[in-house]
Amino acid sequence: MKYLCCLWLLFLTSCSSAGGPLKRELPYDAWYLGFEAPSYMEVWLERVDVEDVHGLYFANIWRGTVAMGYEGDPAGWSEGLGVVMGKGRYITGAALPKRIFVRWQSLAEPQTYRVTLEIPESARQQMLKKAPYVSYPDQLKYQDVLAIELSPGGWAKAWVMNEASMPVEILCQKAEVEPKGPDQGLSDGRYAYALNKLHPETQEYLKTHPIPFNSWKCPEQTSVLQ
Repeated sequence: MKYLCCLWLLFLTSCSSAGGPLKRELPYDAWYLGFEAPSYMEVWLERVDVEDVHGLYFANIWRGTVAMGYEGDPAGWSEGLGVVMGKGRYITGAALPKRIFVRWQSLAEPQTYRVTLEIPESARQQMLKKAPYVSYPDQLKYQDVLAIELSPGGWAKAWVMNEASMPVEILCQKAEVEPKGPDQGLSDGRYAYALNKLHPETQEYLKTHPIPFNSWKCPEQTSVLQ
């Protein structure tokens, strides 16, 4: 009996130590991963996977359209308060992100891209800091949002923020063209077009405007936040 009690205590201790670091690492229950695109530049996400700093892998966590508007000039990246949380989900059960794999269809072109975003340590440290709300500077909240904007040409830019703080840019990276095409070649080359076709306002915009590809180019370096 004494031997069994020792084994039970050892089991409880090991469970506590295994779960402890994950619980202590994050001051919040989950962090948010959201996606957006420039105005009119519609995007269909085929697949999003996340690997956290402990090597845990979260596969196929999001698929579908991203946040986007139908007004203004789409050229150039969102800046300041123009950056939004985007459309996505809270990642529960994960530590801070190490890598994020994204495969998407840029429907305005159309073209399919894939990229693995290496999240720098400086970005993870930023996610553990509190930032003030822009409209209420005396209110502080952890920056538990990772927002990613996807643009034509395969460029991706990411920010850390909370739902009401000034975003902090963390990286800008070029994706590669997916050689298998849309849906890994399973759709015979057909693009999703948001499960039907491009929005009428997007169609009208593309009739009268070229896609401003050069406006989304990034510097050579991947990590922006030092």
